[in-house]
Amino acid sequence: MGNLKSARGSFQQLLLFGFLLITALLVGVALRSVFQYDGLMTQSRDAAARALTLSGSAQSLAERSAAMERAGRQSLVLNDGVLRRRFEDAARDAHGAIDRLVANGLPVEAADEWRKQIGSIESLLTGPQETALARESSMALQFRDLDGNNTQIAQQAQTLIEAQNKALADRIESARRRLMSEVLAASGVALVLALAFGVWLARPFKHLERAIVGLGENRLDEPIDIRGPADVRRVSEQLEWLRLRLTELDADKARFLRHVSHELKTPLAALREGVSLLEDGVTGALNPAQREVAQILQQNTVALQGQIEALLRFNAAAFEARQLHRERVPLLPLIEEQVYAQRLQWQAQGLEVRAEGEDLQVAADRVKLGTALANLLSNAIRFSARGGLITLAVSSGPGVARIDICDAGPGIADGDRERIFEPFFRGERQPEHAVKGTGIGLSIVQEYIAAHGGSVELLTDGPGARFRIELPRTA
Repeated sequence: MGNLKSARGSFQQLLLFGFLLITALLVGVALRSVFQYDGLMTQSRDAAARALTLSGSAQSLAERSAAMERAGRQSLVLNDGVLRRRFEDAARDAHGAIDRLVANGLPVEAADEWRKQIGSIESLLTGPQETALARESSMALQFRDLDGNNTQIAQQAQTLIEAQNKALADRIESARRRLMSEVLAASGVALVLALAFGVWLARPFKHLERAIVGLGENRLDEPIDIRGPADVRRVSEQLEWLRLRLTELDADKARFLRHVSHELKTPLAALREGVSLLEDGVTGALNPAQREVAQILQQNTVALQGQIEALLRFNAAAFEARQLHRERVPLLPLIEEQVYAQRLQWQAQGLEVRAEGEDLQVAADRVKLGTALANLLSNAIRFSARGGLITLAVSSGPGVARIDICDAGPGIADGDRERIFEPFFRGERQPEHAVKGTGIGLSIVQEYIAAHGGSVELLTDGPGARFRIELPRTA
């Protein structure tokens, strides 16, 4: 069928062409079947007519022979001219019957033998009157031999009829087998053509689907160039335009965040320095009320700087999520690395952290997947009650590897579940005496897991918060 790069016409035209091609194949087989049926019907009619001719001619031959015997013997005894003419008429009809038999397949030898006997009988009709009785006796013997010959001719005619019927039956059976073979072959070819056209025409749509999924997953560094029918190429060009536009918008967003952050950090640094000078009493001693105001200013400038740095980190994480360096990563060892890396935090709270489950591997970016697991583990440590148990369990599902992270905390409030993965969102159930979070940890987790083609969700069964990561087993 050729390469997709050389495809011309729209998808609708190519689909119509494939449909017409398969239809023409099936119609051709159907027409051939009709022609074969008509041919067999013609042969059947011809065979029936030939059989009727053979049977009728053999019967007519026997009847004419009997009429010849009556008329011939009587004409000899009575010397009657009318009887002689009757004999001649019957003989003429008998010769016509033998000619029809020969024309329809009777061996010439049998016909010649019959004609020879008829000639002998006709020679007995002439002679002196005084030998008429002797000639009549000889004629009787000749007609007895002729009856035997007629019987043989009738048997040969029946044999011809049976042979013709068998030949017709053989042709019908051969035509049936040939037609069945042609139908099966045509059906097979039609099926192969349908599958080939289906696969051939579906291939660009699979590429389109992958391109759309890539845009949805923010993989904007992969050019979109899909070969195929004209309308598919138009969609490909529109998707490539969309990719370039999204790339520009993404770059504009990153540039805007960098500029805004830079513009904010400079006056913010000056503000922090000024507040520090006020607190140190460089401009003069502060009374208690003034010192309290300076401390409030200092706390808010520190918080504002933290928010700016968190914004930069989230923007960097969203950009890095599109740049994966995949390798075969065993999940349990990776989880154990993160547990070990944060051992001081969970040991300080008297927590028990347990990594368990199946020994599974996925194709992933080890660093980014490790960062996602580290963020979830850090959240679990932060929210778990002292002395509680945190579990990280690996299991398999249909085509995916699952990682369940369960903490020993109060869980997520119902009103926060829909927004838990939003950047900078902090739920209402914050742990006491803990440093206030930035609200970007779960957002980074979602960015990194989505970049791997997986998903992360908050499950409803508790008692604490339970997050589930699902990653495709193949990539």
